[in-house]
Amino acid sequence: MVEDVGYGGDRDMTDIQKIIKDIDTLKPIPMVTSKIMSIVEDPESSIHELSQVVTYDQSLTANLLKLCNSAYFGLPRQIDSVHQAIVYLGMDQVVDLVLLAGGAENLRREQKGYDLLEGELWKNSVSSALIAKELAEKKGIKNTHLVFTAALLKDIGKVVLSQYVAESFEKITVLVSKCGLSFREAEKKAIGIDHAELGSMVSEKWNFSHKMVEIIRNHHLSKGLSNSDLETSIVYAADTLCMMMGIGIGCDGLAYRFHQEVFEHLGFCEKNIQEIMAGFGEKIQQVEDLMSLS
Repeated sequence: MVEDVGYGGDRDMTDIQKIIKDIDTLKPIPMVTSKIMSIVEDPESSIHELSQVVTYDQSLTANLLKLCNSAYFGLPRQIDSVHQAIVYLGMDQVVDLVLLAGGAENLRREQKGYDLLEGELWKNSVSSALIAKELAEKKGIKNTHLVFTAALLKDIGKVVLSQYVAESFEKITVLVSKCGLSFREAEKKAIGIDHAELGSMVSEKWNFSHKMVEIIRNHHLSKGLSNSDLETSIVYAADTLCMMMGIGIGCDGLAYRFHQEVFEHLGFCEKNIQEIMAGFGEKIQQVEDLMSLS
């Protein structure tokens, strides 16, 4: 039973509404992103259609070509056009790179409330997205973009909530240390809203699908240990693996709920987990190169 230390509900509705209003301080994901997601989800779409949409956005094209020519991919020749990028990397890979470019600006910032230096949240987000995609492919999920994007943006709520966490940090620490709450649970009790809940509001505002909103809201498995949703379980697993590898851990990583049964339900044994972590650890320098360009 959780001890009542008197920190629940100490913010009124006006405070919560102010936090929600701060969502507007985020730089919106470019509208072209949703167009691209629609093209990829259409089985009759073509390389030409995707190339046309990206090419008309000069900033997006420039970022995409930088990413394609990074050491992460190690392509045998210089990529000079969107069409070439799609031919060499495939539509799926290009879409993921477009999403990376779209999410970079918000997630790069220092998040003082979570004790994350500049770039650390971005590193965690990129790593989570890449690991989630690998897990999704192992499980035979067709729409890996959904999982990739949800893992990339799962902590977008932290960008908005960071200052409020800093203000309530002492209360949160007491709730974690004396009451045994996870950091996210303590956030909710001390502030009235947690970063996953706020992140789902961001994704709603950006007109992401209902499925995406639900994954972001529940990526800590906040509805209990329900393994019924495969995509949410995978995003949780990717997040957990990043924590285990020490990638982008802030103060909340010290009070994180680890659910072994989720990995068992996904069919990943300890050996599988070690192999995934070892494989990702070998290319972490390449991932940092990818991050520096996006």
